[in-house]
Parts: sequence; structure tokens; C-alpha cells
Amino acid sequence: MRRDPQPGASGLMAAGGPVYRVAKRGLDLALAGIALAALAVPLMLVALLVRWKLGAPVLFQQERAGQDGRPFHILKFRSMTNQRQADGTLLPDAQRLTPFGIWLRSSSIDELPSLLNVLRGDLSLVGPRPLFVRYIPRYTPEQARRLEVPPGLTGWAQARGRNSLSWVEKFQFDSWYVDHRSFLLDLQIICLTALQVIRRHGISAENDATMPEFMGPNST
Repeated sequence: MRRDPQPGASGLMAAGGPVYRVAKRGLDLALAGIALAALAVPLMLVALLVRWKLGAPVLFQQERAGQDGRPFHILKFRSMTNQRQADGTLLPDAQRLTPFGIWLRSSSIDELPSLLNVLRGDLSLVGPRPLFVRYIPRYTPEQARRLEVPPGLTGWAQARGRNSLSWVEKFQFDSWYVDHRSFLLDLQIICLTALQVIRRHGISAENDATMPEFMGPNST
């Protein structure tokens, strides 16, 4: 069931209102553009390091679900090798993550190329993190509400614990964000995410190198 916006919010500034959407897109373009310009030289150095330590391609592209489930390809720096088993299947993530890859992930530097997705409009700076398209049929109706808004480079779940959260907790935070999103909340999430990155908190799920597969409503 869809919840009403916060009591007292005006029609224009309510969750998803036109003023909010324009302000949000303006913030996306301004901050993503400034960040890419300011970090151009460091990004080139990181790209050279990725090429040297992990090989080609430098950028990792993966299909994710955008708003309304529309697929797009998210861009990241590679953080894993392509080592495979004898049958040709990739080794588990934990075995393909090198110390350099772990550093890229723990510092969130691997996410910086996704700023290009923000400029293109695939992502917003803030929103539910884009997950695999194959997860969509596994969502409950409540979980599927995360697709009502543009996905984000970071989100309320990331600000509250990143991958230390269970799938259930992540989806609960995503639904809360859909109902309560606002320009001020987006700014708060950006600041809280910066603190999470500095503290390097919640990089991986417990006992997993990354995050386990979401298999449906009973996933933990």
C-alpha cells in the first residue's frame, strides 16, 4: 500500500513533487560534474593502477535495474580478477578479490565512475541502490516500491549501514526513503554516507566478500 507524504508537506515539495525533482536533478548535475572535474587526474591514476594490477578492461560494466525496472549498465572500476575454475566458471568473489581490489572497495573509489551514470541520468546521487534486473521477480509488492524512484549512487540504507544490513533491513530503508524523500534528506544522506566511507563501515556483509545473492522475501 502506498503511504501518504509526510504530514504538512506542500504539494510542490512533497515526496516526488515537481520542485523537489528539479532541485534533485540540479544537485545531481552540479555535484557529479564538479566531482568529475576535480578528480580527473586522480581518476586517471587509478585507471592506470587498475590496468596494471588487474588488467583490462579498466571499467566494469554490469546491467542493473533503474527506475520502473528499466535496465542500464552501471560503471565501476574493476576490483576483481577474472580467475576461473577448470570448467570455465568464475571463482567465488572472495578468491578473485586482491588486496588492491579490497582497497578500492573499502575506500569506495571503485564507485567513482558511476558519476558518469549520474550525468547521463541513469542514477541520481541519492536513491535506492540499483540491484540486478533478475531480482525484480523476487520482490514482494512492498520491496518493488524501490523501483518507483530513480536509483542512487548512495541511499538511506547505505547511510544506515551499507552491506552490514540484511536484505530485509535494506528494503525497509528503501521503502521509507520512497515515502519521505526530500531535498534536505538527500543532503543528509550524502553527509552520512561520507562518514560511512571515512570510517570504512559496512563494506561487506558478514561472512561474505561482497553481498550474498538476494533470493526472495526470505533472504537475510
